[in-house]
Amino acid sequence: MLTSQQLIQIRRQLHRIPELALEEYQTQQYLLQVIQNFKQQYLQIKTCPQLPTALLVRVQGSNPQKTIGYRADMDGLPIEEKTDLPFASQHAGQMHACGHDFHMTVALGILSYFSEHQPQDNLIFFFQPAEESKNGGKLAYEQNVFTGKWRPDEFFALHVTPDLPAGTIGCRLGTLFAGTTEVNIDLYGQDGHAAYPQQANDMIVAAAALIEQIQTIISRSIDPIAGGVVTIGKLEAGTIRNAIAGHAHLEGTIRGLSQSMIERIDQRLREVTAGIAKSFNAEVKIQLNQGGYWPVENNPHLTAEFINYMKENSQVNYQNTQPAMTGEDFGYLLAQIPGTMFWLGVDDSSQLHSATFNPQESALIAGVTAIVGFLQAHMQQ
Repeated sequence: MLTSQQLIQIRRQLHRIPELALEEYQTQQYLLQVIQNFKQQYLQIKTCPQLPTALLVRVQGSNPQKTIGYRADMDGLPIEEKTDLPFASQHAGQMHACGHDFHMTVALGILSYFSEHQPQDNLIFFFQPAEESKNGGKLAYEQNVFTGKWRPDEFFALHVTPDLPAGTIGCRLGTLFAGTTEVNIDLYGQDGHAAYPQQANDMIVAAAALIEQIQTIISRSIDPIAGGVVTIGKLEAGTIRNAIAGHAHLEGTIRGLSQSMIERIDQRLREVTAGIAKSFNAEVKIQLNQGGYWPVENNPHLTAEFINYMKENSQVNYQNTQPAMTGEDFGYLLAQIPGTMFWLGVDDSSQLHSATFNPQESALIAGVTAIVGFLQAHMQQ
C-alpha cells in the first residue's frame, strides 16, 4: 500500500495540475501513470470514448458476491490560488479548491492496497470528471459508462471538510448534501427616459418586487422543520442612471434536502414569477436547471453499517454530522445505485472553494486506512 509520504507526493502533484470540467486530460494521464505502477494481476483499466476524461479501474474479487463502487471526482475550480505553497497550481486561474486532489489520492491509496491484497468482492474505482459543473456523474450514468461487469451494486464516496479535525470520518443517516436547482429569470418590459416613467415599464422595480416575493417561498411555503434555501445571487439591469431599464436578468440557486422539496420550491418560484409578470405587465422567461444535483441521500442499511464500523473502530475518530446545503453530483448516482457518502476532516481555517484552502495532508493516510478497513469488513457481511 502507498505510504503516507507517497500519498502526500501524489496529492501535491495532482494539486499542481488542476483542470476544469471535462478538460481533465493531464489529470487522467497522471492517474494512469500512478496506477500502472501498481501490481496489475487483479486490475483492469477502462477509459470511455463517450466521456473521454473519465477513468475506471476494476479489481477482480477472489469470490465475488457483489461489485462495490468507489468514486473520486477529478476536476478543479476556476479560482486563482493564493496559498503561496511550493506545490501551488501551475495552471493560471485554476485550483483544486474543493479537495478533489485529496479525493483522488485517497482513492489511489485504497486501490494500491487492493492491487496487492485481492479483495473478496469486485471493486470498481470511478475517477469522475466534471463534478463542479456539467454534472459528470449524471453524464456518466446517461452515457452508459456503468454497464455489464462495470456496474456497481453499491457506491461509496467521500468529501473533505475543513470543519472536522484532520483524519476524522463524519457521516449521517439520511441526507448528507442538499440538492440544487440553478435559476435564470428574465423580465421584459419597456425602456424609456427617467423623466417619463409613465411611458415605460420599469423592470428594475419588477425585479425588486420579485426578489422580495421570492423570500416568502421558504418562510411561508416550506415546512420550517425541513428547511430550504432560495438565493438570488446576481441581478443585471439598466445601462445609465437616467434611463428606465426595460430588461432585468436574475440568476440564483435553490437548495433542498429532498427532491420532493426542491420540486415544491421550483413550483412556487414559477407561481410567484408568473404573479409578478401579471402585476407589472411584463413578459417573463424562467429557466430551472433541474435533476443535475440531486440530494445526496444515503442508503439506510449501508450507511448504518458504515457508521457502526467507524464508531466501533478504535483507530478511527468518528463524528455524526448535520446535513449541508452545499451541492454534490454524487446524489444523482445514489438515486440510481444504493450507497453512502461521508466526510473526511482536513482541519483548515479556510473554507471549501476558497483561494487559500490548504487541507492538512495527515488526513490522507487516515482516510485510506479507515476506508480499507471498512471495505474489508463490509465484504464479509
